[in-house]
Amino acid sequence: MTQLDARPQAGDTVRGAPSADGGVRGKGLGGNSVGLMGSAVIGISTVAPVYCLTSTLGSTAGEVGLQMPAVFLAGFLPMLLVAFAYRELNKAVPDCGTSFTWTVKAFGPRVGWMCGWGLVIATIIVLSNLAGVATSYFWLLAGEVTGNDSIAALDDNKAVHILTCLTFIAVATAISYRGMTATKGVQYTLVGLQLVVLALFVVMAVQKAKSGEFTSSLDFSWSWLNPFAVESFGTFTAGLSLSIFMFWGWDACLTANEETVGSEKTPGRAALIAMVVLVGSYLATGVAAQMAVGSGGTGLGLANPDTSDNVFAALAGPIMGPALGVLLFVAVLASAAASLQTTFIPVARTVLAMSTYEALPASYARVHPRFRTPGKATVMAGVATGIFYAVMTLVSEHVLVDTIYALGLMICFYYALTAFACAWYFRADLTRSIRDLAFKGLFPVTGGLLLTAVFCKTLYDMWDPAYGSGSAVFGVGSVFVIGVGLLLLGVVLMLAMQRRSPAFFRGEVLTKETPALVVED
Repeated sequence: MTQLDARPQAGDTVRGAPSADGGVRGKGLGGNSVGLMGSAVIGISTVAPVYCLTSTLGSTAGEVGLQMPAVFLAGFLPMLLVAFAYRELNKAVPDCGTSFTWTVKAFGPRVGWMCGWGLVIATIIVLSNLAGVATSYFWLLAGEVTGNDSIAALDDNKAVHILTCLTFIAVATAISYRGMTATKGVQYTLVGLQLVVLALFVVMAVQKAKSGEFTSSLDFSWSWLNPFAVESFGTFTAGLSLSIFMFWGWDACLTANEETVGSEKTPGRAALIAMVVLVGSYLATGVAAQMAVGSGGTGLGLANPDTSDNVFAALAGPIMGPALGVLLFVAVLASAAASLQTTFIPVARTVLAMSTYEALPASYARVHPRFRTPGKATVMAGVATGIFYAVMTLVSEHVLVDTIYALGLMICFYYALTAFACAWYFRADLTRSIRDLAFKGLFPVTGGLLLTAVFCKTLYDMWDPAYGSGSAVFGVGSVFVIGVGLLLLGVVLMLAMQRRSPAFFRGEVLTKETPALVVED
């Protein structure tokens, strides 16, 4: 019998429930709700590939020029290595707390709590950003369909924008609240639409490149895939930071492990499938777009500063024509809306796990009796996202922008910790075989080191007020203040919870351990 066989009934609060396997507890979630394909779709959806492409193709080309596809590959490497760590940890401890649970068991409660905090705060930032993007594209699409610029201009009205944004958040929260089955059904449609539109764009962009219709068109060159051709290390790391952001979110399928068929193996396989689909989509789209319009800074060039923050809006008409071009707007809206909905999965289940193990207040450990979902955690994530976005929009859009720039710090923080946790947790296994040494040790540590390097370089760059919106606090870049401030806020909250729930922080609830042997099938 596994540690998840003896599940409490839905609606029960499982804090204090009997536990085995080093304190790992069942949560009462709806088991066997998602299969391999559904899990992979959730991972792809959370990343929001079409939105990531339209928002970062231009900026990445602006940093590294024609080496943009190479930087996509470079950003894929550390994520792939970290994905191996997630897969191995999930085989041993298939717990919806993922990074939080695994780092507690490897490094102890305080490091684990901060890792969980990094995941939660990163997800709240992403949720607010996705809601804003969905809102903007909703009104942009409405304007395109009706041919009325005044309708598109409604997005500039703060009251209308915030109200629409809150509506998107409420709908996404409601779907997530109703469970994985409802989530899966919506995602098949939205992710399928994204991939079909991307494939159509790639085909038409290559055709335009071969026709010579655009003076900036280029012939494909294998040198575009060479990361060593980037002009400087600083330029490379700047592009790499953007590329890493484009892969964030694939681990959502791991946080649904307790609701997945074959919870020990299926989520890890789904994560790897999602990663392969993502890197394939990014490379194909990046190469095709670069062939069609080049990476220059003028006209339709990808690095044109006037269009680089929304490349597809500029390329939709010229490449796909006015009729089919609307599909790109629909795909971006679908991408943001789909990701908005699935991104509730990791934050709600991480909060559920932290509460179950007494690292957060008990009320968040309750599972809805009908839908078998972390109901209160899901609702609170929606409320926190709505409040955060509304306040930031009303107070200062510069602060909102800088908060998004600080996101990379949170991503590297908790991914790197999880990678290192894998090697330390399985340290007794590393001499058993070449496979264990590679997949439980060398690959995760290498991925963790790469992300740590990006974390440190990003932290250094954030100090400069020119990073982000250009605002500063006492001469220090506001992105640095926000990024470090959010991590320090986690420390304060952890100390408060330590007084409220000392048993967890004494290691009495979820115990630190090293498996003597992990049996492979």
